[in-house]
Amino acid sequence: MIFPYKLIDLTHTIDEHVSTWNGSCGFTQHTTLDYQECDSSVKFRMMNFSMNAGIGTHIDAPSHCIPGAPAIHDLPIQNLCMPCIVIDVSKQAARENYLVTQRDIIAFENKYGTIPQDSCVMIKSGWERFWSEPEKYRNNLVFPSISLDAANLLVQRNVYALGIDTLSPDLPNNGFQIHQLWLEQNKILIENVAHLYELPPVGSFVMLCPLKIRNATESPIRLIAFIQSSEAIKNPV
Repeated sequence: MIFPYKLIDLTHTIDEHVSTWNGSCGFTQHTTLDYQECDSSVKFRMMNFSMNAGIGTHIDAPSHCIPGAPAIHDLPIQNLCMPCIVIDVSKQAARENYLVTQRDIIAFENKYGTIPQDSCVMIKSGWERFWSEPEKYRNNLVFPSISLDAANLLVQRNVYALGIDTLSPDLPNNGFQIHQLWLEQNKILIENVAHLYELPPVGSFVMLCPLKIRNATESPIRLIAFIQSSEAIKNPV
C-alpha cells in the first residue's frame, strides 16, 4: 500500500543557538547519565532540557494573552490538523519592515479562491533565510509581520490558525494587536515556521503536535505538512 501523502517537516531544529525574542539563550541541554556511567547491561544516556516555552517553531494558545482562555492541553486534537494555505509575500517582504496587507490576501483569493474556514494560513515572507544567523533573524525585533487589517480579514474568513516564518506576526511598536485580536477569538498562532517554500499555495494539510503540558500558554511543536503523493494519484488503492 502506498502512503497517500508526501510529508514535509516545517519545524526548525532547536539548539543553544536558536533565535529568541529577548536575544538570550533560550535552550540548554546536559547529560545527567552517560553510557559509561550506566551500570546496567543495556547502556543509556539520559538528558535534561531547559528551554523557553515559546522557542523555535512553536504554538501560542489563546491563554498566552487572554486570562482564562484555553491552554495548550485544552486544544482538541481534531483542531490541530487542518487545510493549509500559503500566502507568498517574499517579494514584497524584501523590505524588513513589510506588513502583510488586506491587498495581499485579496490578491491571493482572486487567484486561488476564497480562503476556507477552519484552515491554517501561513505567511511566507522568506525571512527564514536568516534562521542560521540568530542576530540577523532577530534583527532588533524588526522583521516582516502582519497588519491589523489583514488579520481582521482572516478573522472574517474564520481562519483558525495563523502562522509566519518570523519570530512573530507582531512587532513591539504595534502593541501586539495581532496576538490580542487572534487569541481572543480562541484561535492559535504559529511562529518560526520552516520550509514554507516546499508547500503549494493550496492543497496541503498541516498537523500541529505540541507538548501536552497542563496550563501551558505556549509550546514547541513538531509541525508536519501533508501533500498528496503523485505516486498515490497514479496508483490509487
